[in-house]
This record gives sequence, C-alpha cells and structure tokens, in this order.
Amino acid sequence: MRNRLRWPALVMGAALLLAACGNSKGSSSSSTTTTGATGSKGTVGGTVQVAAVWSGTEQASFQKVLDAFTAKTGIKTSYTSTSDDIATVLGSRIQGGAPPDVAMLPQPGLLKDLATQKALQPIEDIAGKLVDQHYSKDWRSLGTVDGTLYGVWFKAANKSTVWYRPQAFTDAGVKVPTTYDEWVKAAGTLSDAGTTPFSIGGADGWTLTDWFENVYLRSAGPDMYDKLASHAIPWTDPSVKKALTTLGQIFGKPQWLAGGVDGSLANDFPKSVTTVFADPPKAAMVFEGDFVGGVITKETTTKLGTGADFFPFPPIGSSGKAVVGGGDVAVLLKPTDQGRELIKFLATPEAAAAWAKDGGFTSPNKDLDLKTYPDDLTRRSAGELTSASSFRFDLSDLQPAAFGGTSGQGMWKLLQDFLRSPANVDGIASQLEAAAAAAYKK
Repeated sequence: MRNRLRWPALVMGAALLLAACGNSKGSSSSSTTTTGATGSKGTVGGTVQVAAVWSGTEQASFQKVLDAFTAKTGIKTSYTSTSDDIATVLGSRIQGGAPPDVAMLPQPGLLKDLATQKALQPIEDIAGKLVDQHYSKDWRSLGTVDGTLYGVWFKAANKSTVWYRPQAFTDAGVKVPTTYDEWVKAAGTLSDAGTTPFSIGGADGWTLTDWFENVYLRSAGPDMYDKLASHAIPWTDPSVKKALTTLGQIFGKPQWLAGGVDGSLANDFPKSVTTVFADPPKAAMVFEGDFVGGVITKETTTKLGTGADFFPFPPIGSSGKAVVGGGDVAVLLKPTDQGRELIKFLATPEAAAAWAKDGGFTSPNKDLDLKTYPDDLTRRSAGELTSASSFRFDLSDLQPAAFGGTSGQGMWKLLQDFLRSPANVDGIASQLEAAAAAAYKK
C-alpha cells in the first residue's frame, strides 16, 4: 500500500527533476549507511552508492541484498534512503554532479523522465542477457525507453488478488470462482445467503482505478491497455465503455457493497480490509494487491491461510492469466564499475532470494525458486505474477499526475463518481477523456 500512495508525488517531482535546486525536506529526511562484508573478492573493490525510498523494515531487508552483493564481489555499499522525495533528491544530486551510482525507482514514468533527460546509463551490455534469461518480455519492455534498456526490475507487487474469508464461502456453498461471470454469480449467492459480498475502499480513489485496470486488461487485452495507457485511444473508446459496463455488474448492486455506496466511498483502503477480516466481519471479500496480507496481519487477529485467503482476479472471456502490478526498478546513473556490478547482481535470482526469504517482498525474476518465500500465500502470489500471460504496470501510474494520481480529480474522482452512478457509462467515459486530454496538454 505504501508504494502505491507515494507514486503520484514522484510523477510530479520528476517534472522538476533537473531544475531542482536542493530540497531541504529531501536532504533532511535521507539517511545513509555504509557496510561491507567479508567474501570472495573480485578485482573491482571500492564502494557503490545506492539510493532508494526504502526505510525501516524494508531498508533492513534490502541491506541484506547489499550485504550478499558485498560478500560475492568485495564491493562495499553506501545506502541512502530518500524517503518519498526520491525524484527531488535525485534531481538535486544530478544537478550538483553527484548522483548515486545506482537508484531504485518506484515508477516507470520516473525511469522514462530520467532516460529522456540523459540522466541514465544504458545497461544492455551490462545486464541485457541476464534480463532476457530471468525475466519475461513484459518486464524488459518496462525497463526500456526508445528501444534502449535502462532498468532491471527488482521488486514487484501483484495487484490482481481478491482476498476472502473461506468460512463465508463454505457457509454459502460457494466455490472459488475461476471466471468473472462465476465471480458475479458467487456474489449473488453470498448475498442471498445473508453475507455482503464486497468491501470497497472507495475513499482512496486509487483502489477504484485498480478495479478498472484489472477489468480493462482482461476485457480489452494488453495491446489496447497499452494504447489507453499512452492515450493513443480516447477514454470514449468502446473498449473503455465495455469495461465500465462489466465493472457495473458489481458496482451497480449497492446491496452487494458493505455500507452501500456511501459506506464504500467513506472507507479508506485499510478499513476496507478490516471490514472483511475483523471480528465481527461485515463482508466476504476485498479486492486489492498482495499487500492486503500485511494489513490483515497488522490490524486483525485473522490468520493468513486459514481465516484469510486469496484467489486471482478472474479472467474475462479468453483473457487467461493477467496481472496488474507495480514495482521498483534498478537504474545506473554513473558509469562506474561498482555500479555496473550491482546492476548485474540485482538481475539474478541470488539477489532476489536475499530479500524474499525475509518476507514482504515479491520478485519479478521468474527463476527465483518459489520455495524461497516464507509462506504459501506469498509463494502463490509470486507465482501468479511470474507466470502471467500478460503483466501490465498500474495504468493510473503511467498517466500525468493530474489525471492518474491526484485526489479529487482525474481518474480517482471520476471513478468515485462512477461508483455513485454506474449506469452513467457514456457520461463518465466522456469526462475521463476530457480530464485525460487536459492533463496531456500540460
């Protein structure tokens, strides 16, 4: 969840990237640690500087990756946490001529901005073969700008998971659905049995964009998803209206939503999770990413795997396995030998394993042994992500921030309006197109 909430700010920050002139918030909030470890040393030596948004538990886990790198190569590491101000912090350091060797970017738009501004080093000769070996073509494409590979995707999030209470399904005689039509039918059965099917965190508009994106990817297909993401087709396209109509099969039944429409629009994301898994529960299912498991563990007494489980967002028609997600990509900002070695290491299953065994992490590296993950739910989620026939990055994160990532406007607000009036497909589509067109002109 934390990753998803920070990305819109990064998009806005990237626009100021090279013009940034020392942000006191970014500088004061960063923390730096330098470590080394004894291991088989190569001939490079020295220290590699790394910057990422991670702090706290995430920073500690990533440090284990860096320690594994040091043990393997003999190269020491110096890590800086930029907090959520990574675009501004990197912009200041680039302008000052002192960028880190490697940075972990949480959004492909920021990667594209940096590459366009010639702030990144191409890595085809460094890690291209490793990317082809260990990643699907979709991940290579996400790390590529204008035909040149610039990034290795290291951390990922599966945002195509539906979390549910197995007991609620058992009590209603419902089986885990394998298609969208079965899902809608199961919701009706749950409702008839006296259990509210869905909890929605509509107060956070990004949850509704995730609903739309998952339906659109499955109903329109990956090629149309790419066209919509780049505004190559308008939001009034029939494929958008079809997806809204399909989504309306759920949004259009307020009796299926915990608290009805008003309650759904008042609930934030954490509340939408606890509505399903707190005692007493008030709904059977909540759709969101693999990070739902963390909220369940932290905010409720429900046990993962017994009281809480998930199934993949169901296919629509012949869509097959498809995943909408997010992630963090490693890029090279300085042509140093130390940075090159770290980029190569981060593309290997060995690097992913150093964090995966800690938990709270999913790797897009398809050759990471799923047994490395500490629990069955994480293994299943990671397996869904790496085996998906289509993976696409969160569409709203690929938009100008004014349209895709700002509270009270753009996709966030208009999909909230759609939840209020799901029959107004043509009107919402027209408003989405108007908002998108205005944002792309800026």
